[in-house]
Amino acid sequence: MLKCIILKLSHILPKKILTELIGWAADKRFGWLTKAAIDVFVWYYKVDMQEFQHTDITSYKTFNDFFVRPLRDNLYPLDSDPNLLICPANGIISQFGLINDDQILQAKGQSYSLLSLLAGSYAMAELFKDGLFVTTYLSPKDYHRIHMPCNGILREMIYVPGDLYALNFLMRQNISNLFARNERLICRFDTAFGPLVQILVGATIVGSIETVWSGTVTPPRQGIIKCWNWPVNNIESENVNLKKGEEMGRFKLGSTVINLFTSNKVILDSNLFTEAQVRLGDPLAYIIS
Repeated sequence: MLKCIILKLSHILPKKILTELIGWAADKRFGWLTKAAIDVFVWYYKVDMQEFQHTDITSYKTFNDFFVRPLRDNLYPLDSDPNLLICPANGIISQFGLINDDQILQAKGQSYSLLSLLAGSYAMAELFKDGLFVTTYLSPKDYHRIHMPCNGILREMIYVPGDLYALNFLMRQNISNLFARNERLICRFDTAFGPLVQILVGATIVGSIETVWSGTVTPPRQGIIKCWNWPVNNIESENVNLKKGEEMGRFKLGSTVINLFTSNKVILDSNLFTEAQVRLGDPLAYIIS
């Protein structure tokens, strides 16, 4: 009964208005009220503040300051093996495995189209057909900066407007084409083993998606697809080069990251399993020699 009520509310609630209102409030300084909200959040979600550079809650002037809090330096040592790809975020592996022709597994009994996920880009979809994918869900308690799984050169970024459904287990099980319906930011990189895509998927009350090279991508939410390509004006010096483990983006409030790999280029780590808790730097995949 409760599940049905939650699902019905997810369809009828004004998700965009709610998201923008909460995003606005999370970016304001409300003094003791902000501190109280962070205190409750830390208590409810059992956030270990010792993992972060600033352990004192009073050092965060807005809720968003707290939400994108940086980790302590060298908290998760990164393996320097160039053939190892690492998990790009702290979170839970919601699904992973083979892209079956054009179909990606969302949840048991639910799949969605690679082409629709990539906003109808036939050229990009063809690259990843029959490849591999990993979907990592960032819960509210998690660290919300996203990092590079390997060295990469940014070639393309596509902002896709869409719905703002929550991305938790209940929604993944019951909302069809969830990741292809929600707002998302598609980032395609060139790597030593070929193309790699990292997709940042928006959700209810995700007030902002940002990247290190362009700052805030959304809001504003203008309802149109936007595309960027690199190098700009064929000037190679303007390339965006990121190293393994470097930050590439962040969410202000939690969401999901999807990685796509081309066929026969990498193998996924044998220790991955559905609902596994992963940390930044954990083994994700290995380059096939």
